[in-house]
This record gives sequence, structure tokens and C-alpha cells, in this order.
Amino acid sequence: MILSDCWTLCAALLICPLYMGVSVLCEVFCKEENVGVEGGHYTLTKKLAYGSMLIYHCPDEYYPYPALTRLCQKSGTWSPTPHIRPVQKCKMVECPNPLVLESGSVFPLQMQYFVNNKTTYECYSGYTLRGSSSRVCQPNGKWSGGTPICRRDSGGGERCADPGIPAGARRFGSSFGIEDKVTYHCDEGLHLLGSKERVCQENGQWTGTEPKCYYKHTYDTALEITEAFGSAIRESLQLAAPIDDTDQEGKKITVDKAGKLNIYIAMDISDSIVEDQFNKARNAVKKLITKVSSFAVSPNYEILFFASDVLEVVNILDFSGEKRKKLEQVLADLNNFNYGERENVGTNLNLAFKTILERMAIQKHRNETLFKEVHHVLIFFTDGAFNMGGRPETTVAKIREMVYMNQKEERDQYLDIYVFGVGSEIFDEDIQPLVTKRDNEDHYFKLKDGTELEETFDKIIDESKVVGLCGLHRNYDHDTADTIRVRYPWNARIGIPHEDGSYGKCMGSLVTPRFILTAAHCFKFTDTADQIKITVGKNQVLTGSRLILHPNYDIKAKEKEGIKEFYDYDIALVELKNDVDISINIRPICIPCTKETSGALRLSGEEITCKQQGAIAAHSLFIKIRIACYRKVQLGTVCDLVSCISLLAEELLLKNPIEEVSFMSHDKDKGNNKDQRSDAKLKLQDQRENCIELATKVDGITSDNLKDVVTENFLCSGGRQPTRDHVACKGDSGGALFKNYDYRTIQVGLISWGTKNLCTDGNNDVQQESDDDSRDFHINLFKVVPFLKKHLGDDTQDYAPLQFLDK
Repeated sequence: MILSDCWTLCAALLICPLYMGVSVLCEVFCKEENVGVEGGHYTLTKKLAYGSMLIYHCPDEYYPYPALTRLCQKSGTWSPTPHIRPVQKCKMVECPNPLVLESGSVFPLQMQYFVNNKTTYECYSGYTLRGSSSRVCQPNGKWSGGTPICRRDSGGGERCADPGIPAGARRFGSSFGIEDKVTYHCDEGLHLLGSKERVCQENGQWTGTEPKCYYKHTYDTALEITEAFGSAIRESLQLAAPIDDTDQEGKKITVDKAGKLNIYIAMDISDSIVEDQFNKARNAVKKLITKVSSFAVSPNYEILFFASDVLEVVNILDFSGEKRKKLEQVLADLNNFNYGERENVGTNLNLAFKTILERMAIQKHRNETLFKEVHHVLIFFTDGAFNMGGRPETTVAKIREMVYMNQKEERDQYLDIYVFGVGSEIFDEDIQPLVTKRDNEDHYFKLKDGTELEETFDKIIDESKVVGLCGLHRNYDHDTADTIRVRYPWNARIGIPHEDGSYGKCMGSLVTPRFILTAAHCFKFTDTADQIKITVGKNQVLTGSRLILHPNYDIKAKEKEGIKEFYDYDIALVELKNDVDISINIRPICIPCTKETSGALRLSGEEITCKQQGAIAAHSLFIKIRIACYRKVQLGTVCDLVSCISLLAEELLLKNPIEEVSFMSHDKDKGNNKDQRSDAKLKLQDQRENCIELATKVDGITSDNLKDVVTENFLCSGGRQPTRDHVACKGDSGGALFKNYDYRTIQVGLISWGTKNLCTDGNNDVQQESDDDSRDFHINLFKVVPFLKKHLGDDTQDYAPLQFLDK
């Protein structure tokens, strides 16, 4: 039956609910008439059925007008109703009227200002311009730069500076003395964000936040969200981490090292949020949770989805007591939700806030003293629409009362409520009363369509602001030099001009701000540190001041025994002339048996020794290792507890017979600087013997004693079993063999030598795969911890030492 016939029949059935004595239920459909859009297209969430949302889409720099969306109602009509006039079309993005400058002129004078239009500002004689002298209308509907203000040169005896007038606004009040007030109103069609009223204080500052007037199509860019929201949490993570960095300021959420932070996340899953938007928001939440965990912080999480009812995915009460919920389970619970299984009949935003209020009440009842010390962060993803449960403002007020405890000024920093506006049509006026109002802070962010939301949340925690954490990195790679660099910020290229005129190249890893770790065989006897050129970050070239080879390294040590080149203890450190500046592009990798690495593995706060049984003893692996280690010390089979602790860490990081690892392959195109990651599998335990047995088949080795060629200091990879590994090429020597743990990278080995050269021209732009007989051998860093500790842990030098695990 065609749709028009069906519609006619349905209409008849609605008029006559009884047909031949039988009650008939007619399915309602909307018509696809007059709903088109000039210059764009539309999508339907449920085809033309009742409850379907019609969403308009426009190219960049345009927005749907006059409607953003339409909803199919029970009556079979669209809301809002489509009309022939005005025509539904894609309009060019418009910015608010800038002709509001007092005591100055704006050029050019126009009726409207569209994307890419530029304005310039000049002040009258006797006035000086503050803010931007020129501004550009941006694709998100905002003007670039800051609000221009013409300030009287004489100052006028005012206590506070002229607060200015934002584009598209009117200001009432022109006196700026103590206790004077100014109020703002936006032009028709715009809504106000920030403070509607501001008061001049004795300190010469205005209360509140600078107001702004925005159109409904205006949205926040990824950079704006990153800067505003990110600054609110990254300093708290810095404090909660096991490494002290006391030079950071501007802390907004204060958390002690016990991690007294509750994060409540609520996600709208009503029909107005389409599946793609929900998935982007969920991925962003997963990104945030995982990245927070990389800071060795342990927040308590409440995660819920809401529509007409609330689905509690993660209950914050599960984080109390000894059976604390693990991060892996939190992410699994978040993943397990199927958007298609929703049963939605409305949106009850108030119920989501009530659920959080109830959880807070239980925590406060259980331990009010502890509750007073906990900071609460609420993060909502919603379009702000609701059609049941009442308005949420009253519940939000109760949440504030519970946290503030009648001491708002003293306890204001203990609560932050953020809302991320997601969806095709966002109701700004309903969202703004819900978020935290604090001077010069933003708590409401409006997203265009969820695009790049995951990367935005990745950038929210700015690694460059957190100096003390090793192995921290961005977790995405678009195969560009920039994204490769921020994913592997510890990677280093080493160039060595030898005395004989030849030029050597190797890879290395930044292990502290002062030291590069690499292979000893990269250097010749006559090489000096000041000749070595090390490239890190954005092609920043560093120079060495000291070259330190392992004292037991001697490539000719077993030449008389039939081993032409012996690579045992093939490890070296290059001390730099100065510390490098830590940034998103440059950061040390974690190395074994340090307290910094314990933090990366989320073992911070525990005494990881063989004598003590701390909280981690609940893990059977740790119990076995600790008991075995303690017995070895008692029996004298290991020299001391440092070796024992090394065993503990090694058993954690290299605990399986087959361990997946990665290394960086040197890109021979010097201008490209796109070193790429290669992957291999270490063969350990009962797999190791089969891996190393081919070592005696190499040219230059006549010895049949396998253990003379490959000592216990080596790790082995290569071959085709269980899968085909990538192999290292010449130029990759000295590079890190590493494992990723969420957003932290830990180096477990160092590339030393291989049995076959499968790479054309030494190294190649493409990854090289192993054959049946190719093997790569890597120095096991756990076996050289004393060497690393002697130099990197030396607290008598002028550089900051690493903190190696104590006895």
C-alpha cells in the first residue's frame, strides 16, 4: 500500500475507531510534504512514524532556518509546522551586531555581519582602545578576539574599568564606582550567556562573568571547550598524582592524594538524541575516564543514562569499601549499553538530578566527615529538553545545599555542575540555570554536532601542564607528523658523525628531562657527547654533554670464542646539556622499577616491597610473586630486595609467554619525520628457547653455545608464530621496546641486534615483516636496573633524579 493510501485509511480509522465491531489501532505517520530544505538535506530518526525527529543538515558556515528540527506528533503533523513561507533553507552563519561600541567607531557599517566578515574598531579622541582592534566573524557564529572597549584616558575616577558591551547586547548603567551595577539584555533572537548583572567591587573587579549574546546556531569550538573545561580538572589530577609539581597555579578542583573526588556523569538517551550523537558522547566519556585513570587518580564514579526513566550504569556506592569497582568494569558497563534497546516515552531530566541527590544523601549519612572533604563534579550531556518530572532547578538547589552546608562562600569550590549541550536542537535557556555560576569560569558548553568530541575530551587534560608524569600521551594517530609526535612524545632520533667521516643513526627514548636512553653499539670509541645530535618533538635538536656506556658492554669480549660481535649490556645513556621543556610533544617514557612507573600502573600509594603485604596482595599474581621473592631472599638466591622488586615489576609487565610490544621504525625521509610504530611479540618462558635457537646461525658466529650468544639479558621477537612480527631495520637500534597502558607508555626493552636484514636500503618507509628465520634481540631493561639507578637515580647531581623502588 502506498503511503498516501495508508494515510487516507488511517485518517478514516481515527474517525471511526470501531470497524465491524472491532477496535482498530491506527499507526500514525507524518507526511513528507513541504519539509525540504534549500541548500541542505534532512534525516529522519524513525522514518515518518510518530515520534520521529526530522533533522536538518547544512554545509559548514551555514545553518538551518527557520527550523533546526521537526517532530512528528500523534496527530500526524510536524511540529513546528512547515510553511511555504518563509522557505526552509540553509542560511549563512551570522554574528551578533558589533555596532555597540561606545565612544568609538566600527567599520564597515552593515545591516548584518556574516561568516568571514571583518570589522575594525577606533576610539574617539581622549579614549584608548582595549580589547581587539579588529575581529572576524567565525563559522561558529562568534566574533574572534575580545570585546573592544574605548576607555577614557583620564580614568574618570571610577573604581572599576569599563566592562564594555558585547556584540548584540544593550547595557544599562554607566557608572563604575563601588557597588554600582550594570545589567545587560540581548537583541531579539539572541540569548545571554554569562552574568546578566555585574557589580563593581572594592578590589576594582566586576562580579560574575563577562556576558555574551549568541544566536541559537552559535556553538563552542573544540579549543574553547579544551581551555575552559580542561583548566577545571587538570590541576586536581596533578595534585592527586604521586608526583609533586608545586609550580602550577589556578587550581579549580582541589583533590588530595587520596583522590577525594566524586564524578557524576549523566547522558541523555531520549529520542531527541540520535544514536550517533549518543555514541560520540559515550566515547568522549570513556576517553575522559580512561585518561583520568592514567594520572594515578581514583575518583568515584556515578554514570547514568536517562530518558523517561533512569538507567544506572555505574553506582557510586560500589566504590566504597574493599570491593572497590575497577576501571575495567566501569568501561565494560558503559560499553554494554545498547542504544537500540531503549524504551523511551519522554525525557525526565529532573529524575537524573534526583538520582544523584539520593546518592549524595546516602554518602553523607554514612560518613559526614568524609563527605565534607569530597569534591563533587557533575557532567551532563543533554539538549536540555524535558517533558515530564517537572523542572530540575529545585533539585539542583537541593544538591547545592547538601554540598555547601550553609557555607556557600567557604564551600563553593566543592561543587561543579557542567552541561555539554548535545543534540540537533539545544535549549540554552533551560540549561543555563542548572550549571555552576562562578566568576570568570564557564560551565556550559554547546557542541555543534558531536564532531571531534572524543578528541576534544582527550585534549581537555593537557599533558603539557602536568610535568611529573612519565609515559603520558595522546591516544589517537591520524598518520600525520603532529599526531605521531604527541602519541610518542618520548621518541628520539640520534645522529652521530663519526671521526672517520661516516655517519651513524639510531633511535632512542627520552627517559628523564636530562637523559636519552639508547644502544651502546651506536657509538664508536672516538665519539664524543658534544658531537651527538638528538632530535625530539617538533624537530628540536639537542646536544649531549656526557656519553655513558654500560661498564660491561664490550662488543669484542667473546671474539676468541667464535662470537665476532657480542651485544650483551648493549645500553647507553646520553646526558643532555640542559633539561628539555616538557610539553605535549616532548615527555619522558616510563622505565621499570621506578615509583613513577608504579604510578603509571596505578600501584601508587602501595609499598611495593617483598616484605610487606599491602592492598595489592589481594591480587593473586602479586601474592605469588611477593612470596616467591621473599623466599628467594631468605634462601640467598637473590642478592637483595632491589632485585626482588625488579622481579615483581617484571612479572607484572612481562607475565605471559607471548607479550605484545611495539617499537618505532626510523623514517628515512628526513623531511617527513613520520616515524611509525611497528608491532612484535616477545617470546617468553617456555616460548623463549624456540625463539633464540637461530642466533647461532648468524654470520660471524661460530660458537655452538647458545647461552654465550644470547644471555638472559635479552628478549626475543620475530618469526611467524603465533603471528608474523614486524622486524627492526638498521637505524632502529637503540629504540624503545614499549607497552601501552591506557594513556601511559612503559619501556620494557631496547632494540639491540637481529639475525637477518630484511630491509632494503637499511630502513624503509613501510613496515618490514619477519620471515621464518628472522629474529630480533632486545636488551631487557629489568636486567640493567642497577646501571639505570646509578645514573638516573643519582640525587647528588644538578638534575632531578628518578625515584627507584626502595628495598
